[in-house]
Amino acid sequence: MNNKVQELRSYMEEKNIELSLILNSENQYYISKFKAIIYSRPIILGVTKDRTFLIVPQLEEEHAKSSSNIDEIYVYYEKPKNDKSMFNYKGHLNNILSNFSKNINIGIEYNQISVNLFNYLKKKKYNTVDISNKIKEMRFIKDSKELNSIKKSGELVSLAVKESLKNVKAGVTEMELDNYGNKKVFREVSVNHPKATLDLFAMSPSGIKRTNMPHVFSNTRKLKNKDIVIHSRQVGLNGYRAECERTFFVGEPTEKQKEIFKIMVEAQKAAIDVIRPGILAKEVDKAARDIIKKANLEKYFIHRTGHGIGIGTHEEPYLRFDSDIKLKENMVFSIEPGMYVPGIGGFRHSDTVIITKDGYEKITNYPNDLNDLIF
Repeated sequence: MNNKVQELRSYMEEKNIELSLILNSENQYYISKFKAIIYSRPIILGVTKDRTFLIVPQLEEEHAKSSSNIDEIYVYYEKPKNDKSMFNYKGHLNNILSNFSKNINIGIEYNQISVNLFNYLKKKKYNTVDISNKIKEMRFIKDSKELNSIKKSGELVSLAVKESLKNVKAGVTEMELDNYGNKKVFREVSVNHPKATLDLFAMSPSGIKRTNMPHVFSNTRKLKNKDIVIHSRQVGLNGYRAECERTFFVGEPTEKQKEIFKIMVEAQKAAIDVIRPGILAKEVDKAARDIIKKANLEKYFIHRTGHGIGIGTHEEPYLRFDSDIKLKENMVFSIEPGMYVPGIGGFRHSDTVIITKDGYEKITNYPNDLNDLIF
């Protein structure tokens, strides 16, 4: 945490910012290691040149004390007290701001702050400076502890995919398929990772119509013979995620499905093969897109080739056709070009890679060729 706070403070000094107020829950966790289960009650992380603080509701008080390394924790209440000013976060914020001169620069995340809080600061005549891009860029590069968690998540998500796909057969529901892998991961983490936290996400849209919806919740639809299925997973160990997805078939696919599957695998391989420090994000997208375009399937490739991953399920940088961001060592990406063809089905594999000094390390491991994905 100290390095991250220090980097933010250096930026604050450069921009003459005396106080930063961070509201994005992922950014709060990134800097403070405090992560609430829900955020229906406002939580604010503050950073000044010499201290850090959290403003939390009382039900998060002990949690914040035990999980964060924050200097001060201020608590507001949802029960009767004599001091009514502490019924919400603004009582503490008023007191904190009273220690600063008027017209100071306050750093806020323009892409996160509520209109209510923004107007509150403006009414009090404070100048606001957007710090969202700075924190976003800080999160691009993972440190050794973050990479270690991501690598372990890569092992876990691969284990989950393997367990779920071991149980593929007609008659199994999408939810049941997800649950096989979920149970395996819960067991593995509870036995071998004491005191760890775990985030799980899985979806297994099945059939031609449902696989053409790239993001759709699993439901109770039963797998049928001749189905195409996209099994998609993320696992996050101690707050940091990895992703693995595989397209598979229940029974023999059609010749057209085999053809498009082959193009999808080639496109993903092309993107992974070119990723390295110094390349532009759009060049990775182009490597996959060129394969798909050559096959006259580009109109079915409706999203970017990949996205950053870490604390967030999807986070920047994005591997998009229009991104000039230069990739650097220790960035982490999910590589997932996909095609969604009406009447034939959706096709997408995903693997997580870490950019290394000379290229990349793929940290998810499950077969991606057709012969291993027909059940």
